Amino acid sequence: MASIPDEQIGDLLVLLRDVDSVELKLTVPESEHFAVGRALGLDPLEAEIRQVYFFDTPDLDLNRSGVVVRARRVQGKAGDSIVKLRPVVPGELPAKLRNASGFNVEVDAMPGRFVCSGRLKERVTNRRVREVALGDRPLSRLLSKQQRELLDRHAPGDVDLDDLSVLGPILVLKLKFEPDGFDRRIVVELWLYPDGSRVLELSTKCDPAEAFQAAAESRAYLSERGVDLGGDQEAKTVKALEFFALA
Repeated sequence: MASIPDEQIGDLLVLLRDVDSVELKLTVPESEHFAVGRALGLDPLEAEIRQVYFFDTPDLDLNRSGVVVRARRVQGKAGDSIVKLRPVVPGELPAKLRNASGFNVEVDAMPGRFVCSGRLKERVTNRRVREVALGDRPLSRLLSKQQRELLDRHAPGDVDLDDLSVLGPILVLKLKFEPDGFDRRIVVELWLYPDGSRVLELSTKCDPAEAFQAAAESRAYLSERGVDLGGDQEAKTVKALEFFALA
């Protein structure tokens, strides 16, 4: 999946020493969504339904400061809330944050680029997420104390947590499968935007020590099935934020 320019390999190797995980990602051109589904033998009836909400100012001040606040409702499971920082330098993170329960430092890599992020995740009920989305509960009641403190440290000083706009929801279909002839789990996410546009992302996670091997194996598997590895890549979070900010 990931093909990183040679001049960036050194920086990536340094990051891989200090991160917890690596996620290799590939977005598929919209015109090829159905063909890729057939090539990989995907069964849409096995997909898990999710609703994804983001919280930011109308001008996306949090995103401009490298902060993402997100909540998800998940079919048949608990939802979650996340405060994410990106980019981050793992060695510069406070030890208390790095060791906090629910905190993870990960490199997301897709063809042509990569980014290191840190995210603090908490389980929450789907009902609570819905109440916040409908305006029946303040966002501060959804986030944990640790998440609020993290947001306070990194958000612009004039941003009030409970004044953030609800950006969403995005309907997401998520499917995990272990294909024949490939020893890793692949995750497929189809993000459905209100204007009818779609983003289809394929991803697989691996330990930092096996990132390059996993990338080579993933590219070989997908290439053999006719998946275009050279298409323009779309960042689904940025697309969602910009869509709702302009709505």
